[in-house]
Amino acid sequence: MPFDLEWVRSQLPDRRIDWHPSINSTMTDASRLASSGCASGTVVGAEEQTAGQGRYGRIWHSEAGAGLYVSIVLRYAFTSNAMPAVTLALGLAVIEAILKATDLPCDLRWPNDVLIQSKKCGGILTQLEGSAIIAGIGINVNQASFPPELRNLATSLRMASGQAHSRERLLVELVASVDSFCTLLEREGRAPILSMFSLASSFVHGRRVDVDLGESIVRGTTAGLNESGFLVLRGDDGSERVIIAGGVRPCS
Repeated sequence: MPFDLEWVRSQLPDRRIDWHPSINSTMTDASRLASSGCASGTVVGAEEQTAGQGRYGRIWHSEAGAGLYVSIVLRYAFTSNAMPAVTLALGLAVIEAILKATDLPCDLRWPNDVLIQSKKCGGILTQLEGSAIIAGIGINVNQASFPPELRNLATSLRMASGQAHSRERLLVELVASVDSFCTLLEREGRAPILSMFSLASSFVHGRRVDVDLGESIVRGTTAGLNESGFLVLRGDDGSERVIIAGGVRPCS
């Protein structure tokens, strides 16, 4: 169904929302707006992305009219070392919004994947644009299927629940949740975000995982988050290493 932008704007009357039928990436346009001084909370969304961005330069599959593909400009007085916690706060915002809009509980895979029944239904990408942070969020909402290479990895809210869901309501809930968790991070620092993420994610404590570091893959058991929000991995020999970035997957 066509996206009811006017209803969304009626629910978020003081929010700038730029909506596109098709765009290469909402992140690119949001970065442009941020560099020109747009207000915090500005939303860029699209029915379709032709070059949606994922981590490490990967493409985010963005079926037209089926998902929620948005980027939000954030201007908060975060400390200089808060960036890892921003991604975790956004993950918490996404799963809260999904739960409120659909009653579907989700898992979080550190640092930026949203899962339902071990399959990915959403992802988060953050990047700096001057003093602003661009939060790119993609959620698979009403997809009925995925390309063969993604079928064992991805799911949608529709596939998980057996019914279609309102992308408009999900966006309204998402904007509110992003505001809430980012304000919490700004006012109280990283500790409450790290605590809530640890409780919400099955991957933070006691999970046997492989971590793809690009040049190598390491295996171990997750042992919590450090004070910055990075993942601690305990090797079989008892040694610990801090994972700054990497693809975390359950051991096969």
